[in-house]
Amino acid sequence: MSNNSFDERAATWDEDPKKRQRADGVAESIRTAVALRPDMRLLEYGAGTGLVSQALRDHVGPITLADSSQGMLDVLRAKVADGVLPDARVLDLDLSRDPALDERFDLIVTVMTLHHIPDLDPVLDGFAAMLEDGGHLCVVDLEREDGSFHGHGFPGHEGFDRDPLAERLRKSGFDDIRFQHAYQMEKSEHSFDLFLMTCVRGGR
Repeated sequence: MSNNSFDERAATWDEDPKKRQRADGVAESIRTAVALRPDMRLLEYGAGTGLVSQALRDHVGPITLADSSQGMLDVLRAKVADGVLPDARVLDLDLSRDPALDERFDLIVTVMTLHHIPDLDPVLDGFAAMLEDGGHLCVVDLEREDGSFHGHGFPGHEGFDRDPLAERLRKSGFDDIRFQHAYQMEKSEHSFDLFLMTCVRGGR
């Protein structure tokens, strides 16, 4: 799915109750898997309209929301202005093309984003560069599927096999890599399983 498609859908994204339910379910799985603290600096990468961060905001500290879709960024900025995500910071960031931020976070969360990215290595390296030692990365994404989620011609990944993804994460400097089931979503009369992968940034 292109950024243009996300731009077009951003204004009505939150009107879909299935998207809100998925965000709440994913956030609950993250809260169960990681000991969140009110001082945790959170970066949500590929934040979309920020629904996952909305569900996490009472459990963490300062929130930074990053996306590369102008439509999604507009919605995020409106939510900050309207007090839905008060004091959150909104950034246009695409680690496929942009350098990592010169700052550190305690928790990075990315939901249904990585399967859109053909070359994951610079993105995972960017996550590692922005996490404090011992900081957590939480990835929620598709288990390996047959291509029916996006259909023919999709340039990204048809979900992920867990072991190869874990190996990529190790190469980027992550340890204590764990997978669990996160959510089952329905799309076009199909069911798709989403995993939650948690890992920790090792010592530098």
